[in-house]
Amino acid sequence: MAQLNRVAIAGCHRMLDRKPTNHNFATAFDAVGETETVAVFDLGAETRQAFVDCWGAQVTAYDSFGAMLQQERPDILCLATSQKMHANQIEEAVAAGVRGILCDKPLATSLEEADRLLDACRSAGTRLAFGLDRRWLSSYRRLAELLRDGIVGRIQSLIVYGIPNLINHGCHWYDVALYLAGDLEPQWVSGLVDDVTGEPPDSRRRLDPTGRLMVGLAGGVVLYFTPGGSRRPSFDIIGDEGRLTVVEDGQKAWRWQDSGSPEPLDIPQPAGDFPSGSAMVRDLVDALAGGGPTACDVEEARWATEIGFAAHLSHACGGARVELPAADRDLRIPSFPWGNE
Repeated sequence: MAQLNRVAIAGCHRMLDRKPTNHNFATAFDAVGETETVAVFDLGAETRQAFVDCWGAQVTAYDSFGAMLQQERPDILCLATSQKMHANQIEEAVAAGVRGILCDKPLATSLEEADRLLDACRSAGTRLAFGLDRRWLSSYRRLAELLRDGIVGRIQSLIVYGIPNLINHGCHWYDVALYLAGDLEPQWVSGLVDDVTGEPPDSRRRLDPTGRLMVGLAGGVVLYFTPGGSRRPSFDIIGDEGRLTVVEDGQKAWRWQDSGSPEPLDIPQPAGDFPSGSAMVRDLVDALAGGGPTACDVEEARWATEIGFAAHLSHACGGARVELPAADRDLRIPSFPWGNE
């Protein structure tokens, strides 16, 4: 009989109904039989009560994160608080014996914070599922499989369009590009950050602007990111035997070769309103049972986080290459407002 994993959720303002939508991780845990949500932490009393009203009286609500960990001893922590809280909370959760963590993006507000929380998971063997959805979507899994099988030959570069900012959502763009490139380790970043001095004082773009950057990977593959070209993630993947064009966030794809017309590819599309949610929970549960990593575990989270901060560090040096891991771990990018945190 499969083990029932006790789940504690921290930060629940996007989980107050039973409709599966992005960031409603409570619905994802509800869909996986080996998990049971037993506790919730949130700073807002009304938010905590709304969660319990939705998900049942078996859920105990806490206004103290530490008290929840000590009293409930959960197997899994779902962390959906502001990223400025993640480092302390993950360190505390690992120390309390939490075995698996599903962490919403972005990971942290500095590389120093990211180092702390990732080191804590690594040292304790705590499995991490960093919630960058596309690794768990059928469309991107098929695209990655085609590329591994050599549909364009040896990959030389990827051009990635539509990046909206460098930290808060940019991590999605970095991660899926790395995934499609075969998860080769990033070695350097060169970037320029957009000028936001003309933005209103309260603009979110001031907190986390977009930019243009190159990322060098092991084996000589180079990733190019630009905010233009598309409003949703789109890609040109160039290999020594052709090119793969992917548009509308994996909905359509064509293979190009030197001769002939582009060949449309049949790419399966995810079904349901939040298909990655239950898939990442299932992956985390399987990782806890089998001892292996998740699809987006410690190393993948490190790469997707490091790139954005390195782009800012490169910009400060006129776009010069920043070797990874970046020497400056203290640069802090303020987080967006987040619920009632």
